[in-house]
Amino acid sequence: MDNAKFSEKSQIDFVKKTFIESADVQINTAASCLTDIISAAKLMTKSLRRGNKILLCGNGGSAADCQHMATELLSQIDRDLDRPGLAAIALTADTTFITGYSNDFEYSGVFERQVNALGSEGDVLVAISTSGESANILKAVEAASEKNISTIGLTGESGKLKSLVDLSIEIPSNNIQFIQESHIVTEHVICMLIEKYLFSE
Repeated sequence: MDNAKFSEKSQIDFVKKTFIESADVQINTAASCLTDIISAAKLMTKSLRRGNKILLCGNGGSAADCQHMATELLSQIDRDLDRPGLAAIALTADTTFITGYSNDFEYSGVFERQVNALGSEGDVLVAISTSGESANILKAVEAASEKNISTIGLTGESGKLKSLVDLSIEIPSNNIQFIQESHIVTEHVICMLIEKYLFSE
């Protein structure tokens, strides 16, 4: 972009427009995904109450989301609560395994392999994919289903993921950036709901 043509007013308009478009997607998500978000939190709570665990997988920014969400569960969001950690594992965090397995075999199997080795019947797999088309995510969901592990998908309007999972939270957008931003809010809300279901008097 020619900086000479990108005037100060154009810059201000660009920033405002981006924030407003992102906020609009989040508002639309609150309207269209409300029941699915609550259902996801209840499904995860039920699994945790049974002594099972939450597994999470995603790529790139969604991999960071997995580690963020696992941290919120294992640590806590509400600082006023005195609660134990909740069993959550981000399958994105073991770089030694991920790089080793990808180098020796194939990247498309990195999450499937971990689901088969670490997952148990009654667990929940949270699969995050803004495109809904990531091969390693789809294979992980299929492996989870074979082990009677419930599956929750966080995705956008498109892709195969939503048709493979037990419960799909579909952000009403095809813009990857805005989908991911709404995913973060959704993940926080789910974690807060889980805390309320398990620990509120």
